[in-house]
Amino acid sequence: MARTDTASPRVRIAPELRAWRNALFVIFIVSGLYLSTWVSRVPGVRDSLHLSTDVVGLILLGVSIGAIIGLVVAPSIQARFGTKVGMTLVLCTAAIGVAVIGVGTTVLVSLPIVIIGLALLGLGNGAIDVMMNVSAAAVERRIGRTIMPFMHACFSIGTVVGAGIGAAAAALGISIFWHFLGMTVVTIVAGVAAVRFVPNTQDVVDADQRALDAFDDPSVAAPARRRSFTETVKSQLTVWADLRLVLIGIVMLGMAFAEGSANDWIALASVDGHGLTNAGGALVLDVFVAAMTVGRVVGGPAVDRIGRVWSIRVTAGLGVIGLLMFILVPAPWAYVVGVVLWGLGASLGFPLGMSAAADDERNATARVSAVAMIGYVAFLAGPPIIGFLGQQIGILNALFVILVLLVAAFFCAPALRQQQHADRATTPAPERDLA
Repeated sequence: MARTDTASPRVRIAPELRAWRNALFVIFIVSGLYLSTWVSRVPGVRDSLHLSTDVVGLILLGVSIGAIIGLVVAPSIQARFGTKVGMTLVLCTAAIGVAVIGVGTTVLVSLPIVIIGLALLGLGNGAIDVMMNVSAAAVERRIGRTIMPFMHACFSIGTVVGAGIGAAAAALGISIFWHFLGMTVVTIVAGVAAVRFVPNTQDVVDADQRALDAFDDPSVAAPARRRSFTETVKSQLTVWADLRLVLIGIVMLGMAFAEGSANDWIALASVDGHGLTNAGGALVLDVFVAAMTVGRVVGGPAVDRIGRVWSIRVTAGLGVIGLLMFILVPAPWAYVVGVVLWGLGASLGFPLGMSAAADDERNATARVSAVAMIGYVAFLAGPPIIGFLGQQIGILNALFVILVLLVAAFFCAPALRQQQHADRATTPAPERDLA
């Protein structure tokens, strides 16, 4: 299993890069926290609104449609307001969406209000996904080592904490309204506090590019200039002509489907398929996200050793084995082990896909937005497909659809190999004030 990517040398991390990196750790944790706050209480929302399984699948479209819109508008928001203000706006949008879901579930008991909350949650989550991953790829390149999986491990830590709180709240009979309202306050306060340490990413990238251009030919150095709205939209459209980017998107599609299906359905599948209580289903979700966290914590060194391609192939294989165990073997030890392997299998696809899409920093926001959009098709199509199939053939059998996409991710993995044209950008930038 030969290493196919080029590892970046270890360098001393400048204080401003360390602050930038640590702030992103917090933002990734916060995004996992508010998302798992919702998914951990899906059974309770279903029971409060008296919904069938297929209707649950349909209302989950609210999150997915909102996320797609968020992915589309993220580059324009970031170009217009910069990373700091843009992140603040979309983080608050997602957190407020969680509060609206709580109001619709237990105060007004209104399905339309819940759908509006889900749309706000999805919009904020999709937009912050692009912004934080572009920023993470930029600081990763300047630090000179693979840290994107650990960034996503922080997201998983947030989901572990959020799912654990959700399981405890369900077991203690705490109202969904008070649970969601409390988590909304926590995520807004922590997220806004962290954002102030994140630089405007495009300004940093432009400064590095000007420095490189001036080094090669001082006559071509130009002052910084913000992109116009037309230039931003044009960059979003032109990236779709890149076949490699489409193949990266297919990897993201398979891995996002494996991850998203677990987030949306593993609690219900454990309750309806394996006979657990609502609190037990939330704990199974916690096992899944804990396994994903472990996979992402150890993923960075593994990627530096064996490369992106084999990292994806190994994890996709683990995901297939885990899914088969969870679906086919009713013994508690077997489906718990299956959940662990499923979590490990889904752990690296999204972070490595984001990192590969951002190899070309000059158009990184549009490229990350494009592959994330392909990946989010899984979140858009997955809930209704699995919900419909679950209503017809049982929720466990419906999960077989995930296997096909994991196999596709396995065969498209070579698209993630690090490109030589990005090598210049891997050189750490001179230390400077990023405030």
